[in-house]
Amino acid sequence: MRSFASFGFCKAHAAAFALPTYQSAWLKVHHTAAFIAGVMTHDPGMYPKRLIVDEARQWGIVIAPLDINLSDRTHRVERTTQLTRAPYVAPDQLSTGKSLTLPDARGYAIRLALADVEGISDNEIDSIIVARPYADLADFVSRSGSSKPTTESLVMVGAFDALHQLAEKKINRRDLLMHLHDLHESTAKKSSGSQMLLDLATPDLLSSGLPDLAPSEVVANEIDILGMDISQHMLEFYSDFLNHVGAIKSADLIKQRSGASVLVAGVKVALQTPPVRSGRRVMFLTIDDGYGCNDVTFFEDVQSDYAALLRNSSLFLIRGIIRRTGPRGISLRATAAWELATSYEKWRNLPTHVGDRASHG
Repeated sequence: MRSFASFGFCKAHAAAFALPTYQSAWLKVHHTAAFIAGVMTHDPGMYPKRLIVDEARQWGIVIAPLDINLSDRTHRVERTTQLTRAPYVAPDQLSTGKSLTLPDARGYAIRLALADVEGISDNEIDSIIVARPYADLADFVSRSGSSKPTTESLVMVGAFDALHQLAEKKINRRDLLMHLHDLHESTAKKSSGSQMLLDLATPDLLSSGLPDLAPSEVVANEIDILGMDISQHMLEFYSDFLNHVGAIKSADLIKQRSGASVLVAGVKVALQTPPVRSGRRVMFLTIDDGYGCNDVTFFEDVQSDYAALLRNSSLFLIRGIIRRTGPRGISLRATAAWELATSYEKWRNLPTHVGDRASHG
């Protein structure tokens, strides 16, 4: 709230926001996991759900994966013994010595919701929940009433991992997808009506010997199907490169002086081109790096070179000049921008980094 003092609205506008802002702040401090689960279930406004997931992790909340026997229609709070968050000390507390009450949600998890799955219908969700629990994928296919595309999506984001104990067996998600195909093929044959075919046994789940999905494939499936990178943040695949070029994390920008030139990277959260009083066209880009958000301003002098990139890409490496607008207020004036994946591939293809390729699936 202190940083908000450097940016405000007219009195009536501010007053209208005051009560829900205070209520939200109280809920976030005292019932952090439940508050964030509610925000994830309902429309989070301009911020995508994947950004809410990042914030949940920062407060120590475990993001529990989709589970066909545990996930509900909406996001659910569960108790957990995992403690994933180190003690947090706010920069303001370090500088002022004041004691601050901060959210600490360790010991809680938010279970992903069935409604997160792209393309799943309300009827399918109802049928899945009513027919639970399921013994295995074959049982799910026979009783849930879910379509094959929906079941494939559930497999691809790990909804059957715990049920089949993939972490303890030599079975992986590729095997489950092949098993799903065999199950539907067997069902189709039985539906043909032949007595000989009706006596066919349910296909067994066997290991195909194929490798499991690479981490990059897992995250890509999560983004496509859930709209969130759950297993790890997308930028983690580029961490070696970002460390090499000296990119600054959003949480560390507070340590930089005004006027400093820095490199930042992130996933596009929002791109806006609102009218401004001067009549000049300004593009405002918000990016997320897993540690917070950066607001980057592209003025007319650089827009001709980067406007198309900003509209058509989602991962960026940006050079900018820091502008301080208060003790906690920071923005960047962009001077250059690149598509992160392209820059990363060029770096990987340098002779000194050929050996790194095998470690990035």
